[in-house]
Amino acid sequence: MPHFFADHSAPSIPLHLLMQGELDAFLKTQDTKTVEWIAAQGFTGGAGQICTVPLAGGGFFVIAGLGGEVDLKRTRFGLAQIRSKLPEAIFHLETSLIGAALEQQVLGWLFAGYAFDRYADQPTAKAQLIAPEGIDQARLEVLAVGEFLTRDLINTPASDMGPDELAQAAQELASKHGASCDIILDQDLLDQNFPMIHTVGRASIHAPRLIDMRWGASGPKLTLVGKGVCFDTGGLNLKPGASMGLMKKDMGGAATVLGLAHMIMALGLNVQLRVLIPAVENSVSANAFRPQDILTSRKGLTVEINNTDAEGRLVLADALALADEEKPDLIISMATLTGAARVALGPDLSPFYATDQCDALALNGVAQDASDPVWQMPFWDPYEKMIEPGIAHLDNAPSGGMAGSITAALFLRRFVTNTPRYMHFDIYGWCPSALPGRTKGGVGMGARAVLAALPELLKND
Repeated sequence: MPHFFADHSAPSIPLHLLMQGELDAFLKTQDTKTVEWIAAQGFTGGAGQICTVPLAGGGFFVIAGLGGEVDLKRTRFGLAQIRSKLPEAIFHLETSLIGAALEQQVLGWLFAGYAFDRYADQPTAKAQLIAPEGIDQARLEVLAVGEFLTRDLINTPASDMGPDELAQAAQELASKHGASCDIILDQDLLDQNFPMIHTVGRASIHAPRLIDMRWGASGPKLTLVGKGVCFDTGGLNLKPGASMGLMKKDMGGAATVLGLAHMIMALGLNVQLRVLIPAVENSVSANAFRPQDILTSRKGLTVEINNTDAEGRLVLADALALADEEKPDLIISMATLTGAARVALGPDLSPFYATDQCDALALNGVAQDASDPVWQMPFWDPYEKMIEPGIAHLDNAPSGGMAGSITAALFLRRFVTNTPRYMHFDIYGWCPSALPGRTKGGVGMGARAVLAALPELLKND
């Protein structure tokens, strides 16, 4: 595990973290020269402001602003934007923040240390922090490692993150935590009845596969299913170049469930965890599947293909059918599935669906404190007829362009019939521009909220 915090015994510089309304009280504790210095620097406690204050006997301390309540609502990780402005030194926090609010800011500090430097050196924050009292240091470090794993996987281009490399990443994670990891590859997919995973991936030179990881021998059964489309050309319904540009992130669901799996295993939660990832590349070749083809799924449901660019739900369907056969306590799928979800909620919010409203309430109840916002979408039964083409049981891409995220979620729900509790996340997995604690590029969505909700989601009735 990376070393995220400075040693507690190291000499450190005070970093006073102030809300905008706390400045006056702070100034009353300082001498006249210090007050005059702070005023001369124009420091007001605004979000992201810092002021270095020299001490009479040498040295300095720093005050930094989080802004007001509005700023906290608009910027999840105020301390993250402060870290990049600090000099290379070791700091300790002086703040009135406690509990979840403090942990949220410290987690942002850790996230601000991320850099994707596989292909070129990247600037990194130099300031270090001593872990403040009152936080769960070990847990925050686990969250950071899981998030960085997700980001690294998404950021790696398909030239180095195809189905084989994604499987290797899963196997490395399994080995790290003493989990098992089986890979069902290529022709074996057909022999073991995963026809839609095979069909979507067969046109690529990189063979399709299903990754099946297991960990834990006791506790409730939780199965995570992640979409692992390592690159999506759109197939014969070829995407235009502009739409293909970010398709290295189409395995963002797989990257997110692997990051979440790391968190669960590293924290030693009492759960029987299974992770299923259909890993494919949706390519164009003589044996690519075609519009108007009808596929038979693992569950026996037939699917009419009305758009080969709606392939993610096909590979997820076979994996969900396998997950459902075991009847776990809860199945959660995560996928960069539809542009409709991105249009509806943008890149910050994780849209999710839940068959059990108690699960939805549990997730909503912890997401804010986890600094991982979510938004519930409906499994709207009246739209079921939109995914029924008549010639087959299901339509993979209903015409009309209406309710695209909902109809995709309804499609997936058809493959979970033995497990009453199912949740689906239609995430974006990408930060379009750099934000505090989130560099431009791949980003985890929903994982920390799920982790925080697991005690409630998996408690014994």
